[in-house]
Amino acid sequence: MCEAVAFGRRSVVGSPTLTRDRFSLPRNTPSTNSGGFRCDLLISGILRRPGRHLLCRGNWAYFLPRRGISALVPGERRRVLIQPIDYFLVAWFVLAALSALYVGVDQFRNNPEPGVMKWGFILVTLYLGPIGLLLYVLVDKEPHPGEHEEFTKPLWKQGVGSTIHCVAGDATGIIAAAAITAALGLPMWLDLIVEYLAGFAFGLLIFQSLFMKSLMGGTYLHNVRSTFLPEFISMNFMMAGMAPVMTLLMMGPDMRAMEPTELLFWGVMSVGVAAGFALAYPANVWLVYKGLKHGLMTRRSSTPGESHQNHQSSMTGMGGMGMPGAQQPTRPQVAAVALVGMIALVAGISAPSTTVNMSLSARDVGGSIMPPGMIMTRDTPGAAMRDMAAVDPRDVTATAAGDARGDQVLQPQLVDGVKVFDLTASIVRWQILPGVWVDAYAYNGQVPGPRLDFVQGDRVRINVTNRLPESTTVHWHGLDVPNDMDGPALITQHPIEPGKTFTYQYTVKQAGTFFYHSHDHADRQEALGLYGALIIAPKRSADAIRADVDYTIQLGEWLNRNGLTWPAMPMEGGLANYFTINGKAYPSTETIRMKVGQVLKVRFIGSNSVDIHPMHIHGGPFEVVARDGETLAPSARFAADTINIGPGQRYDVLWKARAPGKWLIHCHINHHTTNNNVEQDGAGGLTMIIDVSS
Repeated sequence: MCEAVAFGRRSVVGSPTLTRDRFSLPRNTPSTNSGGFRCDLLISGILRRPGRHLLCRGNWAYFLPRRGISALVPGERRRVLIQPIDYFLVAWFVLAALSALYVGVDQFRNNPEPGVMKWGFILVTLYLGPIGLLLYVLVDKEPHPGEHEEFTKPLWKQGVGSTIHCVAGDATGIIAAAAITAALGLPMWLDLIVEYLAGFAFGLLIFQSLFMKSLMGGTYLHNVRSTFLPEFISMNFMMAGMAPVMTLLMMGPDMRAMEPTELLFWGVMSVGVAAGFALAYPANVWLVYKGLKHGLMTRRSSTPGESHQNHQSSMTGMGGMGMPGAQQPTRPQVAAVALVGMIALVAGISAPSTTVNMSLSARDVGGSIMPPGMIMTRDTPGAAMRDMAAVDPRDVTATAAGDARGDQVLQPQLVDGVKVFDLTASIVRWQILPGVWVDAYAYNGQVPGPRLDFVQGDRVRINVTNRLPESTTVHWHGLDVPNDMDGPALITQHPIEPGKTFTYQYTVKQAGTFFYHSHDHADRQEALGLYGALIIAPKRSADAIRADVDYTIQLGEWLNRNGLTWPAMPMEGGLANYFTINGKAYPSTETIRMKVGQVLKVRFIGSNSVDIHPMHIHGGPFEVVARDGETLAPSARFAADTINIGPGQRYDVLWKARAPGKWLIHCHINHHTTNNNVEQDGAGGLTMIIDVSS
C-alpha cells in the first residue's frame, strides 16, 4: 500500500483542502514521503477510478475528484473528414471510381474503337465522375452491334470525342504537375506555367503523337509537327478554363485544396477539368469540322482488310477531309482562332492575380481554412493566413470531459527550496456549452490553464513542454522577471519548438493578481486558450485584502462556426460569437454561493485579446481595491458597479452580499451575454450568478 495526496475540488470560498487516500500499487513502485508516488511506469495522463482521477504531473501523481480536472481521452488524428464538403467528395469519388470501372469494362468488352480513345474516356470519367459516364453513354457507347459508326457521326459527338482526347492527355499532365509543384512548394504563378508546359507536352508528345502513331501512320516527328497547331489551340482553351477555376478554388477560404494529400485538392482538379472541357469543346468542334483534329473513331479488328474507320475526321492534321460540306480553313481563320485561344490562356492565368496572392505556395499557406467573411487580397501574406486559420481538428490530442473545469490549482514539487511546476501546451477539444465544443490550445488539458499559486519571495521553476504543431513561449504578464525569462518569441528567447521543453525560473517579487499567456503568435494562441491565472499571496499575510469568498474571472472570446474553431480577432471575419468565463459560457458558468453579509473578492483578468468588457455586478456597488496587481491605497479606492476590463488588465473588487437572491456578474455589452447571438436561460456568454442565501 502507498499513500497519495488527494486534492479536493477548488472551492470558491477558500483554498483546496488536502485529504488522503490509500490504494494498491504494483510491487516496487517508487514512492516518496512528500505525498506522491513516482509514475514513470504508468501511462502519463489521467486514470479513472470511482469518483476520482489519478493525475500525473511530471513524475508525481495525485488523486483529484472527477469534476475537478479535465478527463483526457486520447485524440485521434485518423479523422480526415473535417468539413461537409469532405463527405460529399468521398461519395463523389466513389461514384467516379464506379463510373470509370463501368466505362473501362464496357469499352474493352463491347465498344469498337481504338485503345487510345478507350483510355481517354476512362481517364475523363475518373476526372468527371458520373458526368464522364453520361458523356460516354450519350456520345460513344455503341447502342447496338454494328451501329457505332452511324451513332457517332453527328458533329457535336465528334467534337466531344476530340475534347475527350484532348482532356485525357492534357489534363493528366496538368494534374500530375499540380501535385508535384505543390509538393515542391512552388508559388502559384510558377505552378500554372509548369502545369501548362506539362499538360501540353504530355498531350502532344505522348497522348497524341505517340499513342496515335499506329492510327495516323508516318513517323513520330511527322506526327508531332502535323498535330502541333491543333493541339496548341485545344490546349490553350482548356488551360484557359482550368487555370482560373483551380487558382481561385485553391486559394479560396479552404486552402486544403492546395495539398495533394487532401480530398479537396482532387475535387478542385475535377472542377477544373470540367471547366477546361467546357471551354475547349467549341474549339474542338470547329477543329473537327475543319479536319484539323480527329473525333470519334471506330475500329473493328474483325473487319477484313481494314484496321479502322474514322468518321468525317482527319488523321493527318491539316490535310484532313473534315466534315461533309466543310471547306479547308484559311490561314487567317486558323490564326484568328489561335489568337483568341492565346488571349483566353493569358487572361485565364493572369486574371486571378487581381484577387489572390499568386506568389504563395502550398507550403506558405499550410492547408489553412479561413474564417467565413475574411477578406483575402492579392497582397495577403501566407503568414497572416496561417495566423487566422482554423485549428485543424486532426491536431487535437485529447478531449476533455464535458463537465471539466479550467483554472485548477497546479500543485508544485519542492526541489531544493524551489517550487517546480510543469506546463504542457497541446490542442484539446473543450466544451464551453452542452453540445458546443471548441478546438482549444490548452495548458495541461484545461481552459484556462491551471492556476499557479505563488507566495511573494518564492523561487519558482516552470518547465514548459510544447505539444502544439507550432512554436510557442510563455509570458508572465506584469511580473518583474529577468529579461531572458520574459517570454517574447524571437526577442528575448528562441521559440519553444514542437516537442521541446523550455525552463523559466525566477524569484517572485510582487504580490497580487497576474496571469501568464503565450507570447509567440499571441493573437492566435492566447485567443485559442493559452492563458492562466497567477495568484501571488503577499509575504506578510497581514497585507492581504481579506474576503469571505475569493473568485477569479478570466475572460475569453471564441469564434466557432461550421464545426471549426478560429482565433477571435478584431478584423473582418474574425469577430467572436461565443464568450466565456473561465472557459465556460453561461449557463455553464459556475455559481458563487454566499450568505448575506459575506464579502466577495472578484479578481477580473483580461485574458481575452479582442474586446474591452464592461463588467457589471448586480445588487449594489463594489469597491475597487487593486489594479494590475497593485493594491490601491485606501484613499485611492473607489466605488463602482461597472469596471472596464481591457485585454491584459486586472482589477480586484470587493462586493458585499446585501440581500438574498440571484445576483448577476456580466458584461454590459449585451451581445457578449449571448451564445452565437442567442440567449439561453435568460442570458449567455459572459454571465454568472451569485446565489446569496439568508
